[in-house]
Amino acid sequence: MHRTTTTAALLVTVAVSALTGCVTVRHTAAPGPPPSAAPPRQPVPRTDGSASPRVVQAPAREALEMVGPSGDPAPAPKPAPPGNPAAPPPTHPPAPPRARPPRADRPAQAPPRTSQRVPADVCDLGREYGGWRGNSPESKICEQAYGHR
Repeated sequence: MHRTTTTAALLVTVAVSALTGCVTVRHTAAPGPPPSAAPPRQPVPRTDGSASPRVVQAPAREALEMVGPSGDPAPAPKPAPPGNPAAPPPTHPPAPPRARPPRADRPAQAPPRTSQRVPADVCDLGREYGGWRGNSPESKICEQAYGHR
């Protein structure tokens, strides 16, 4: 029962996703008269022989003046008058750092003694803890790499 419900929910989700991807909304034109109301413009033959209109670009400064803000730019903020500090003076001096209590010297402790024998090299570790046999490929590679036996 659970498997059928899950499969059905998955199929419905995929179908809805596919449907929303396929459905488009018609793009509305810019405000104004509909394009069918205006008569189609016929290109007028030009004296230089070209039928299509040329696009003329204004010089950069004039183009920027047309789109830029009108009037003078806002005046720069006035600097602060001299003599006014940025931060008020502290009302009391900062507290001195706290003194640390004297450190008691402890004698260095020796590492604990173990009752088990520890292998002398890396290859012995592999044989003892890694389960390598004495003549296994792992053991041979280790002996070739580190030269211990």
